[in-house]
Amino acid sequence: MLEKYWRRIYDFSSMTSGDMQEWPWLVKSLAVWALIILAETVHGILRNKFLVPIAGDFRARQIAVFTGTLIIYSIAFLFEGWMGLTTDGQRIGVGLLWAILTVAFDIGLGRAFRFTWKRILSDFNLFQGGLMPIGLVLMALALILVSRF
Repeated sequence: MLEKYWRRIYDFSSMTSGDMQEWPWLVKSLAVWALIILAETVHGILRNKFLVPIAGDFRARQIAVFTGTLIIYSIAFLFEGWMGLTTDGQRIGVGLLWAILTVAFDIGLGRAFRFTWKRILSDFNLFQGGLMPIGLVLMALALILVSRF
């Protein structure tokens, strides 16, 4: 179903209002992702202000993966019904989309703040203690897990 939309993703001029009505769950899912990113940004600001002085930068980022996951699951729980997702495939697809967008956002924000690539990628390296991949997997599974409650 999504294939016909992905082929036209760069040509929005050919889309009709009927096309948009067929996939409002995708638009709503992007809006919820934006809310998640806003909440995670506030979470990051609070982490830097309160947790970094106590635990240090890297340890604070590790802890924040788990507190951030609680935020994501709370938002997913509140909005899963509103998004109108009807299949587990949609839930997994949206979760994966959120995870991909989050990686792009994190890298983009890191570069905007002029962090080094080493600093940015350290969050993603499990062998060096970075826990971001765990958080991303949990994000990808959020909608399917909260739909069970």
